[in-house]
Amino acid sequence: MFRSALFALLFATPALAGDSKEVSCGYQGDVAAAVQKARLDGVKKGEAESFILASRPTWPESYSKAIPYLIDFIYAPSLKMRDLRKINIGESMETQCLQQWDNVNQINKKSKG
Repeated sequence: MFRSALFALLFATPALAGDSKEVSCGYQGDVAAAVQKARLDGVKKGEAESFILASRPTWPESYSKAIPYLIDFIYAPSLKMRDLRKINIGESMETQCLQQWDNVNQINKKSKG
């Protein structure tokens, strides 16, 4: 369901040195949840990133690089508000991140080598 957004997020937010997969995936889930909340709160797509950053999020700054990718995904017309209210995107992204962590890290290593 969220696979393409997950990979965009994982590639956009490499784990900081010393971040465990649990910590990194937790931050990534927090970013996704913030974008979902912005849309549910009626923040316009073009204002979502600045709105989220103005809230002074607690995740490390490097994770904010994923916000534009998630905005494109979460604000897509194909994702209806009625559906958005029924799912917890942050929790789903965190779970998928944990499940795909090793695969994504292998892809990242191969692409750098």
